Order: sequence, then structure tokens, then C-alpha cells
Amino acid sequence: MRKNPTTAFITGGASGIGYAMAEIFLKRSVKVAVFDLNISDEVKSKLSQLAKTNHTKLTFHQIDVTDAVGLNNAIQSAAGEIGSPEFALNCAGMQHTNKFMDMQPGEFERVIKVNLFGSKNFAAGILPLMQTGGHLAFIASLAGLVPNYTYSSYSASKYAVVGLASVLRIEQKERGIDVSVICPPEILTPMVEKELLNMHPITKELKAFADTIPLDDACAYIFKQLKKSKFIIIPGFKARVVWYLSRLIPGVLYRDVDKVVKRHDNNSGIN
Repeated sequence: MRKNPTTAFITGGASGIGYAMAEIFLKRSVKVAVFDLNISDEVKSKLSQLAKTNHTKLTFHQIDVTDAVGLNNAIQSAAGEIGSPEFALNCAGMQHTNKFMDMQPGEFERVIKVNLFGSKNFAAGILPLMQTGGHLAFIASLAGLVPNYTYSSYSASKYAVVGLASVLRIEQKERGIDVSVICPPEILTPMVEKELLNMHPITKELKAFADTIPLDDACAYIFKQLKKSKFIIIPGFKARVVWYLSRLIPGVLYRDVDKVVKRHDNNSGIN
């Protein structure tokens, strides 16, 4: 964000990172449009009170990001209420963890549809309204840079989001629009807390390489890096180390990952 935005459009804004980022912008008196599949009365009340306290505007739009037409209409409606988007963040996403060969029909496709096509639909609705100086950002994942066990659909979708953002970063330069992709490690959001209930022990141990960081700390770092118009944003020191290892000396990282998998296989009696 090369300047302080006056409007921010956020999908997935009713929980997790999206909600926390909506709070950050409202506290700075930025007008915010929240888009989400489900928006509780409690969320509406809390964010509305924050908007009132900081003398700014807030609008809610209950929509599925996989509905391209519906999402575009919601974006147009929000622009009519609070103005065209100067900053836009796609946080909406879903996670499914299961070994590839154990996945049920349609599970892989659903994750791709929400995470990748949802990102595409958001960008397609936002970019025609965004002017020079605007900033479009996507929440991907460290799993979109470094693979993990049981993450075939999630990693595939998030690698694709990183790819989409990378192309848009190049294409939007001529329009003076910045693009960022945010790749956090484990952050304690409602989605992650649900995942932890049934997480495979190999997945959990591999995730420990990058550590788990508090939501508020992650969002504070994300906001700081967005202010610098950084492209790839990775909250968490250990997560950044994992990424650097995967780029510079991937053999070392893969060797350690293989050791973890082998140890669990031996403990379970699998040869």
C-alpha cells in the first residue's frame, strides 16, 4: 500500500485473518466491505461498533467466492456504498487434509474451486474497479511454497494462488497497481483449530518446522509488509527460514522431511 487506503474490500472477513485485518483497517478509519459465506450477528455487531467508534463506514456481503457472478455483483454493490476498492484482500479459503489416495470423490476439486477459483473470481471483480495506486493481495499459505504431508489438494490450490498472484504482479505494473501474496505458516484461526482435531501426526511434526504464530502477531507483520508493498509476505521467522531452505538448499529440507516420514512409518510397523 503505497498510500493509506480509504477503502478496503476483504473476503473471509468474518473470521480468522480476514476478521483481524478488517479490525486493523477499521481502527484506522478505513471504510471496509466484508465478504463471507456466513456472517454471524456477533461479528456484525463487533465490527459495526468498531466502525462507529472510528467514524467510518462498513458494509457486509454474504456470498460464496466460487459464485463468480454473485461475487462480482456484491463487489459492485460494495463499491456503490463505500467507493471503489483501493485495497483488496482475498482471505476466503478452505482446507482439507487427507492422504491423496484416501480422498473422497469431489474433495480435491472443492478445495481447488474455493481457493484458486475463488481468488480468480475476486481478482476479476476487483481489478476493473481499482485505480492507479491500488493494492490487491491474496492469502495463500506456506504450503503454497513448501509442500506438506496430507496437503495434496491444499498445496496444489495454494501453489496455484501464488502463481496467479505472480502473473498479476507483472501484468498490473503498467496500471500502477501493487499485488501481494501472503504465505503464513500455522496461525491459530478457527479453520486451523478445527484441522488440529484430526491432524495426521506426520503433518503436525512437519508443521512444527515453521512454528505456530499468534493471529495478532501475524496480522501486525502482514500489515507492516503490505505498507511496504512487498510481494511475498511470510509471517514468522522460522517460516521464512523454511522457505529460504526450500529455495537455496532443498535437498537438506527434503532429507529432514523424509526422516520424519520414515520414523513414523517404522513406529507404525510399515516397511
